[in-house]
Amino acid sequence: MRAIDLSSMTWRKSSYSNSDGGNCLEFAPGHPSLVPVRDSKDPSRGALLIEVAAWSAFVAGVKR
Repeated sequence: MRAIDLSSMTWRKSSYSNSDGGNCLEFAPGHPSLVPVRDSKDPSRGALLIEVAAWSAFVAGVKR
């Protein structure tokens, strides 16, 4: 598996996050097959790489 440069990605936080940082996650859309997800409080710990189909199912479940 080829390494993904996470430093150049644009990270997005949930619109439900509060301004103090809270317990939130960030994700970086735009990769064709993976969605990087990280802890917004400690982004230096790295990211989980989730397959697009699994991420889509997760988001659909949250919306339901």
